[in-house]
Amino acid sequence: MYPNSFRRYARLQAGFTLIEVMIVVAIIAILAAIALPSYSDYVLRGKLVEASNMLSATRANMEQYYQDNRTYLTSGTILSPCDAASLTTLNGSLKNFTLSCPTLTASTYKLVATGSTTATTGFIFNVTDANVQTSTVGAVWGAGSYACWAMKRGTTC
Repeated sequence: MYPNSFRRYARLQAGFTLIEVMIVVAIIAILAAIALPSYSDYVLRGKLVEASNMLSATRANMEQYYQDNRTYLTSGTILSPCDAASLTTLNGSLKNFTLSCPTLTASTYKLVATGSTTATTGFIFNVTDANVQTSTVGAVWGAGSYACWAMKRGTTC
């Protein structure tokens, strides 16, 4: 009697029930709903670093140029880091932003990094010769302006 009832019980317990599979699917869906937005923000923050690195490096180049030439403007045959040719070369190496110098005089400048891809659209980072840093974030982070470089969602300066 025992061998037959054991075989019958074993046949009934083969595989998973539909409810067990649905519970697993629900758990995976909940984990994905939590993880995907966090991962998307993480990837975007990685792209924003390009702007801060580029602005910091270009600002350092501008200050070095000023120390050598006593002007931020192109001096003779020596090109300013904000010269159109210099910017074209620099922008060619960037993936997510474009750099511009909308304000450039002999004694002042403003560097602007503007998002140039779908992910970075609406993100604008600025720095001046006085090292005043400002930013505007895209709609994906709830569009707003900050008195610092906003490098993550919910930044407060």
